[in-house]
Amino acid sequence: MTRRLTMVLVAVVVTTLLLSGAGTLLLASARARSSTEASLRGKAVDISAGLDDLMDVGVPVDSAEGQRLLRQRLRVLAKFRDVLSLDGIAVLTGGQTGELDFTDLPAPLTAEQLPEDLLRPGVVYSGTVDRTAFAVAPAIGPGGRLYVVVVTQEVNAGLGAGIRLFLWAAAATILLAVGAAWWLGRHLTKPIRDVAVATQHLAAGQLSTRVETPPASRHDELADLQRSVNDMAATMERSRGLEQQFLLSVSHDLRTPLTSIRGYAEAITDGAGDPARAAGVIRSEAQRLERLVADLLDLAKLQAHTFSFDLRAVDLTEAVRTACVGAAGSRPGVSFHPFSRGPVAVMADPDRLAQVLANLTENAGKYARSAVTLMVESGGARATVTVDDDGPGIAEHDLPHVFERLYVARHVPERRENASGLGLAIVRELVTGMGGDVGAGRAPNGGARLWFRLPVAGPPAGES
Repeated sequence: MTRRLTMVLVAVVVTTLLLSGAGTLLLASARARSSTEASLRGKAVDISAGLDDLMDVGVPVDSAEGQRLLRQRLRVLAKFRDVLSLDGIAVLTGGQTGELDFTDLPAPLTAEQLPEDLLRPGVVYSGTVDRTAFAVAPAIGPGGRLYVVVVTQEVNAGLGAGIRLFLWAAAATILLAVGAAWWLGRHLTKPIRDVAVATQHLAAGQLSTRVETPPASRHDELADLQRSVNDMAATMERSRGLEQQFLLSVSHDLRTPLTSIRGYAEAITDGAGDPARAAGVIRSEAQRLERLVADLLDLAKLQAHTFSFDLRAVDLTEAVRTACVGAAGSRPGVSFHPFSRGPVAVMADPDRLAQVLANLTENAGKYARSAVTLMVESGGARATVTVDDDGPGIAEHDLPHVFERLYVARHVPERRENASGLGLAIVRELVTGMGGDVGAGRAPNGGARLWFRLPVAGPPAGES
């Protein structure tokens, strides 16, 4: 990338120099041509103004002597071209027939380049032929003859020294561009190279890999890339910890009932103990295994977005009352109190809503000392169910992670944790799938508060 960046930057600089140099040459040439032609026009007019004195040879110009003297004076005039800073000077004279004699016309001019319709007294014009500027000033001389003053001068933009200076400056600029491109390439690509190396280490399983964290004041794309890679690495590292904890937790939750089942089965086989009691324990532990497997399957389906919902209007108040009755039967030492100001219809899947409430009441019942309160409130487009318990509560730094899979009251999972922690993760996925959201906080009495919201619907089916 550094090589490509250097080549591109140098190419841009060279192209810019070529374009600017070509433009400068064109403008300088045009300006030099214009100024040279203007100077030549002035000189041609000055010379034509003095033709009367120049052509006064004292004898008739039509005579042989007059023609000889006239040619002699014109040759003398031609010698003044160096004094006048001219490359060529000529005075064309008309013969007895009125036609001009173009014999002494300065090179590279030809008769075709001097249109006769412009060769009139008082008409001064100029032009450029092959980098030679010329000016033409016709005038009437002695004897009423037409004389045409023609002066020429090479157009010189005076760019010789300027071109050399430009070439030196261009070479220095190209060298600076190469150095700047190399430095920029190294400076800009270093974070990218670091990110590439870090991602290779992450792909190899080294999830503790991080790139250099940019200063907080930097907000460019490379800084965002570095922060994103570090965030991704941290998330992957945490996910691996959760995965390891998941295996430990599920292994423990499977091992405990399996150990009980195996022990009571061996007791029945050996004829020891009460077979009826052993069968009851085996059945209870089998149901526990069934619930764990069902939770795992539900969570997998929810996270894979293959879970279907039968959304309809459901009375949330009645669903909360039913959940409290069921929870009270499984937690004899804890009382469950539903509160609501009346029926509240929400859009939900009745079975999944019952599962959400069952998981929340079961979780609250585990930690409550004596009471769990479920409050139904409706406001705006959503209805809220708040579940408060009078247990130890949840630490502030753990609140954002309550609904994560395998959460067991620590921000960073550790191997010694052994609870499965699937119930609240299922709650979050179910509520989200029904168009709602979940949250956690602290209850007024210091216990835990979990809540969820669902969209409000019309009256439930069967109500008027």
